[in-house]
Amino acid sequence: MCCYKPGEQSRMIYRPRFHFPLKGARKSFAWTDYRDLAVRAHIQLGGPIVLVWDNLNTHLAAGMKQYAAEHDWLTVVQLPSYAPDLNPVEGLWSLLRRGPMANTAFADPDHLTRTLRRGLRHIQLQAALIDGCLGGTGLSLTPPTPP
Repeated sequence: MCCYKPGEQSRMIYRPRFHFPLKGARKSFAWTDYRDLAVRAHIQLGGPIVLVWDNLNTHLAAGMKQYAAEHDWLTVVQLPSYAPDLNPVEGLWSLLRRGPMANTAFADPDHLTRTLRRGLRHIQLQAALIDGCLGGTGLSLTPPTPP
């Protein structure tokens, strides 16, 4: 999660999760995982959260919508369909694919997890990289001034 607030250093909050290859086990985050990430961000940042999300099915889940409606500190804004260029998180994945995860043959799931965590930590410690992910979208934190 890329976190931006005017006048403050940009931050990234992440929670990698290893999914065990069990028959019938979920292979992606559930809406409750995204809810928990938003709660963690709210606690860490100490203020209201505006989530700008793509149209991933778990982002659109009824439980997530209900949770957002019940909590005044959480506002959800949906991106248009097929607009990954407006999502700063896509920039994070690009940095990972071009950096520590590029041309790597992972020996096992633990190797993948360690490499992912190391790459995310590297990005997390460099606010300019997180700022660049927002800059790559063409969006800004300040609304345009009326003419």
